[in-house]
Order: sequence, then structure tokens, then C-alpha cells
Amino acid sequence: MNNSSTLNESITSLTGVGTHTASRLHKLGIRTLQDLIFYLPYRYEDRTRIHAIGALSVGMTVLICGKVELVDVLPKGRKALVCRISDGTGFIFLKFFHFNANLHNSLKVGTWLSCFAEVRYGYVGLEMVHPEYRVIADPDSYCPENSLTPVYPLTEGLSQATIRKVVNLALNEAATLHDWIPMPILQRYQYPPLLEAIQTLHAPNETVSIQALQDGSLPALKRLAFEELLSHYLSLKKLKQTAKVWQAPQFTSPTLASSKAHFLRSLAFTLTGAQQRVIAEIEADCQSTHPMMRLVQGDVGSGKTVVSAYAALLALTAGYQVAVMAPTELLAEQHYRNFSAWFAGFQTLVLSLTGQVKGKARAAILQALANGSAGIVVGTHALFQESVQFQRLGLIIIDEQHRFGVHQRMALRDKGQQDGLRPHQLVMTATPIPRTLAMLQYSDLDISIIDELPPNRKPVVTSVIPAERRDGVIDRINHWVAKKRQGYWVCTLIEESEVLQCEAAEKTAELLTLALPTVRVALIHGRMKSAEKDAVMQAFKKHELDLLVATTVIEVGVDVPNAGLMIIENPERLGLAQLHQLRGRVGRGADDSYCLLMYQSPLSEIARQRLGILRDSNDGFVIAEKDLQLRGPGDVMGTRQTGQIHFKVADLARDADLLESIQQIGEQFFSEYPQAVQPLCERWLGDPTDYAEV
Repeated sequence: MNNSSTLNESITSLTGVGTHTASRLHKLGIRTLQDLIFYLPYRYEDRTRIHAIGALSVGMTVLICGKVELVDVLPKGRKALVCRISDGTGFIFLKFFHFNANLHNSLKVGTWLSCFAEVRYGYVGLEMVHPEYRVIADPDSYCPENSLTPVYPLTEGLSQATIRKVVNLALNEAATLHDWIPMPILQRYQYPPLLEAIQTLHAPNETVSIQALQDGSLPALKRLAFEELLSHYLSLKKLKQTAKVWQAPQFTSPTLASSKAHFLRSLAFTLTGAQQRVIAEIEADCQSTHPMMRLVQGDVGSGKTVVSAYAALLALTAGYQVAVMAPTELLAEQHYRNFSAWFAGFQTLVLSLTGQVKGKARAAILQALANGSAGIVVGTHALFQESVQFQRLGLIIIDEQHRFGVHQRMALRDKGQQDGLRPHQLVMTATPIPRTLAMLQYSDLDISIIDELPPNRKPVVTSVIPAERRDGVIDRINHWVAKKRQGYWVCTLIEESEVLQCEAAEKTAELLTLALPTVRVALIHGRMKSAEKDAVMQAFKKHELDLLVATTVIEVGVDVPNAGLMIIENPERLGLAQLHQLRGRVGRGADDSYCLLMYQSPLSEIARQRLGILRDSNDGFVIAEKDLQLRGPGDVMGTRQTGQIHFKVADLARDADLLESIQQIGEQFFSEYPQAVQPLCERWLGDPTDYAEV
């Protein structure tokens, strides 16, 4: 390969990388030499020292050397080639289930071998099954590896040997790799230069401990995690800067004051101080000539929806349309009912558009949006389909943003682009996001927090109980229903399978119906048709039902003040934020409410700690911070969602200490090193369109 090659060249420029290998590497996202250089191992094997066979114990994965003492083929059961080797300190058996004549012939008595594998316990003592082995001509001159052996994520048809070979070829060209982190910053944090860090991570020498690689304390790993986190922060800040150049409609109107007064009078409650503060921030944004990009965080029941309705009022009064997007049909239906009630006294048409709406009904809605006769449309991701056109979209409200990818929310924004103006965006979430995580995940948005619950809300009393007390819990439901109260029984499964979840809920509903003959039990799950779900929810709201057996479909949006008891089965299987949201379905009335977390024994220590956090706190932000420390960001956000950032090197739980400095360093880059911003983003995030103008 000639020296004029650049790191942006295709991997096919490497010796030995043909069409087949290239197509397999493409599946791993590897297209250029730079991609290969930044494709890091996910674990390491230590072949730098030879372990004495007599010192081995079960579970160790080690390199050993020994002389073959015995070879045999076991005919009984599953046919296997077995040999015993010894190094003078002890002996171990090697077992091969897949073997041929060549393998058999190479393992002659008296031959010396080096073997690498996990040590297991077999029928006759310690053994290695299918070890990687080499025949050694002279055991006295045998040298182990001088660095840890990298193990890379693979795809079908690609071996460790192949990827190690091509990575080494790419590293030979890495001298031209530009380090975009300035020397003063490297020195401040005692980080190694980029090339040194990369080489250390691909081939750590014998002085590097596997422990330091696993716990993230190795400076080479910290340096790359720092650079990756910084690039994500810079990309979102860049998007925010770009948005400042965009123009947006100003929501001003001579009738605004009277409309606001009418809206507030029509509410059946008084807004809290926190709601009023956030409304003032939204109003200031919407009267600017630049598009609002604001995230409203608020704990379950803090009143985010009415705040978003106030924002909708600003748009309607100024003559613009509003799109409200929710992640599930159940939540979209709830929003539709709320918005319809709040705007009943206004001359505006509120419509609902989900995937269930078909034929003439759908055509009528599309026409009303296109000709401007509909002021508000509430729906699911169906809102950003190509056939949906708006006459004058001025505001987009997105609920539970982390369930939508950035591409989806940008697609809806682009629908509203008209005459050079872009719509304002208001994003809501009831998933409390730790400050450090919000800083990284939402640094393109301004953040408002509704940190006050309505005055009549009482904290939910939470208990953690073993499943062995299930019969007592069922008795408790009888007493509860006798007091004219309602409740939920939530079924969870560890599998991410909606079908299995629904089957479990159906079975539970049948058992509870038999066990509670005087209680009106109903079932709701994600595979029911929208009309069926709606009918069940309406019956539950009217108190025509007493106990609602549900999957986590009721996590968001369901509001029944008389339902003050919730039983959650297998709570140890869910993230704390998701459990906290489920618990938020009770405690919505003036009476005492209870949540029973019914776990399967035995609980792990971390599961015990997590459920204890939920029992002791009703503050979603406290819960989210502690969950981040215990389990990491994927669980804080519930199951991993489309819109969540995925990292190649960084781990937000492990590298949380880096986040404190990222914001400060990010601002320094924009002011002192602006030329480094774009290349850093492209290095870690790929094509600029992936993170900027989507």
C-alpha cells in the first residue's frame, strides 16, 4: 500500500481485504481505514504469561504449557478426543468434540503444547474444552505474547484472526491521524496523545491490567471516552447554534390577553407556581423570531400537559396550527380528550390522527390539516407520514421525546417549514433525567423543570413484598374494592416480547377473576385494537370496573383519580424510571394511595437497593440520579429507546465523572478551537448530516 493513502480511503485498499471481507466489515459500520482504527476491542485475553497447571482453578481463562501424557477417543455418549497434559506442577485434560485425523495426529504423547481457554470442571478433574493450541518445538525457548490479545465484536463470516490482521494493517497508516484535542487540555487531564491511546487499546502491553481496561480507569480509555462524549455535546450545541439562525413565527395577537384569561378561567384547577414559571419561559420563546426548542421535564402528575396546551393557545391565537405527537395510541387518545375539553370554548377544531384511522375518516382529517380548518391535531408517529400536510404549522409538541428518534422529530419540524419559517418545538418528558445525562442528551434544547406537584397530591405509600405473599395481596384487593376504590395489577416480563407480555396478562386476569368473584376485573394490553383499549379505559374511568390488569402500556397517560392501589409484579425487571412512571398512575386523587412491588425471590443485592430507593422516595429526579449510579443510562430511560444516544467507547455510568467537565470544555472549543468542532463530530458521529441538518 503506498504512502499517499489517507485514513478516509476504503478498507479495500488494504492488502488481503477483498469484496467478501469488505462486505462483512461494512455490516459492522467499517468502511474506511479510520473506521478500523476506531473499532476498539470489547474485551481482552491475557496470553502474556504462562500459568502453572497446578495453580489453576475453575473459571480462569489462561495460557498454559504442558507435555501430552495420554491421548484417547471416548466412544461413549458424545464422541470426543481427550488428551492429558502436564507441566510438572499438575495435569489437566483437553477435550475436543469436533476433530479430524490431522488434529488427532498432532497430539502425540510427548508433544509439548501451549493452550489457551477457560478452565472448567469435568468428570475426572479440571479440563479445557476446544482450547486454542499450538505445538511447541522447544518449550524452553517458547515466548508468550508481549501484549494483551484484543477481542473484537464480530459478524457472521468474520474471524478474530481476520479483524486483528486488518486492524494492524490500518494502524500502520495511523501516523497521519490528527489529534484534535489541544495539548493544554491533554496536559490538564493527563491524557495521552490520540495515537498512543489508540495503540494502547488495540494492543495493551503487559504493564496494562485487564482490571483497568474493564473499570475504565486506564488513561488511554478515559481519553477516548472524553473525546467521544465531547463530540456528542459539540454536535448538539452546533445544532442549537444553527437553530438560532432559523426564523420562526411570532405568536402575538391583539386578542391574546383575553384568550389567555378565558383559558385559565375554564380550567378546573389553579396552576402551580412552577407551571406559571415554565409558561412564562415558553411565552418568551414563542414571541421571539427564532424557533423555540424547549424540553419541559416534570415528575408524573406535575401538570406538563396543561402547560403544553397553554403553548398551543399561543399558536392558535396567532393563527397557526399545532401538532401534538405521543408515543402510544393510548397516550395520544388521552391528550386528544384533554385538548378537546380545554379548547371546547374556543372556535377551533381538534382532531386525532393515529395509524388506526383509515379510509374516508383519514382523508377528511388530511384535508382539514391541509386547508387549515383544523387547529390542533393529536396523534402518534402517523403525523410525520408524507401524506400529512399542514397549511400553517406553527408549534410541535412532542411527549416522551426519548421514545422518538431525532430523525422523526426533525421530519415533523420540516413539515412546518414555510416561507422560510420553522415551527416552534416543545418537548415534554415525565422521565426524570439526571442533570448530567440531560446535559449530553438534550444540549440542543433549553430545559424547563416543573418541580412542584399540585397541592392536593399525596405521596404514594410504597411497599416491597415477596411473591410468596400473593394470596394476602389478593385479599387486600377485596377490602379495597369494598371501600368503592379501584386498582391496577401490572404484569411485566423480562422478555422484550409484546406477545408474551400479553399472554401473561391474559393468564393473570383469568386467575384474578376466579380468585375475586365479586370484583369486576378487566384486561388491557398493547395488542388490543385502539377501540377496545378505549372502551376498557372509559369503563374503568366511569367505575364500571374495579381492577384493571395491564401490561406496561399504562405507563403513561392514564388518569383515574379513584384508582389508588397498584400491584406491580416482577418490579426487579424494570428500570426505576419506568417503575416510578407506573406508580404515578395512582395518587392522583385526594385519598391515600398505595403501590405494592411484588418481587420474585431471591433478589440480587443491586435489585434490593433499587427497590429500596423507590420505596423510600417519591422524587423522580432523586430516583433517576441513583439509578444512573447503580445501573447506567439505558435503564434510567426505561428500555433502550430509539432516540437514545449510543456510544462506541464511552459508558455513561462508568464515565459519569467526565460529564462535569464536558460542558465547560465544550464551550472552550467553540471560543478557542472552533476549527476542531466539525472534524471531531465527523470522526465520532459520521457524516455531518447524521447530527446536524437531519
